[in-house]
Amino acid sequence: MTLTVATWNINSVRLRINLVTRLLRQHQPDVLCLQETKTIDDFFPRKRFQELGYVHQAIRGQKGYHGVAILSRLPFARTDTREFCGKQDCRHMAVTLTNGIELHNVYVPAGGDIPDPNVNPKFAHKLDFLRELADIFETRTDRATPALLVGDLNVAPLPQDVWSHKQLLNVVSHTPVETELFGAAKAAFDWIDVSREFVPHEEKLYSWWSYRALDWEKSDRGRRLDHIWASPSLRGAAKTHAILKPLRGWKLASDHVPVLARFET
Repeated sequence: MTLTVATWNINSVRLRINLVTRLLRQHQPDVLCLQETKTIDDFFPRKRFQELGYVHQAIRGQKGYHGVAILSRLPFARTDTREFCGKQDCRHMAVTLTNGIELHNVYVPAGGDIPDPNVNPKFAHKLDFLRELADIFETRTDRATPALLVGDLNVAPLPQDVWSHKQLLNVVSHTPVETELFGAAKAAFDWIDVSREFVPHEEKLYSWWSYRALDWEKSDRGRRLDHIWASPSLRGAAKTHAILKPLRGWKLASDHVPVLARFET
């Protein structure tokens, strides 16, 4: 069976519904995972996605902030969600597809601007979230389950995942404490970093470019914050991969671009 999954921090699904529509028509993934939908469930544009063929929807949102959604052409055998760090801030949604693949859509906290958990509660929250993410999968016994974990994980883990490793070592998203906890979360279930299965570690790779840049494309000061992880039982199943950088240049674009992967199981 072939399965194409896309993940995109859309930064308001209602504001950018036309961009999502354009993505789905051009690339036609089987499943789309969105982060930062920024709307309560009652106002989520369900009908628009249904008209595009994405009739199976698992949505968890709140007013103005955060929010995740899984939109699928394939039916769900099960849906589930988890509250991380005791907060009801809509950062996780999981489904099990009828083909048996378990899919987690995760939005890790950004962490604010100051990389010190003692003075910045947002950064402390981010570190606790990463620790809990590791704990969840480290204690699981069903390790043969085919699973995918995707989303805006808000960490650029490798030196070549940022435009300047040296200059960003003390910048939130690439600090040593974050990359260490990110690595622990990845190791907890022996997750496979799908993007780096296709792009060597020594090559630059980004999925986010700041709104603050006067010319994001010319400066190209990006970071790889958006990820697709596959469980060991799906090793070798990923056949294609793409980070859709041109979408950053679309009118009214998100500062993130979609990441896609096609699997054959």
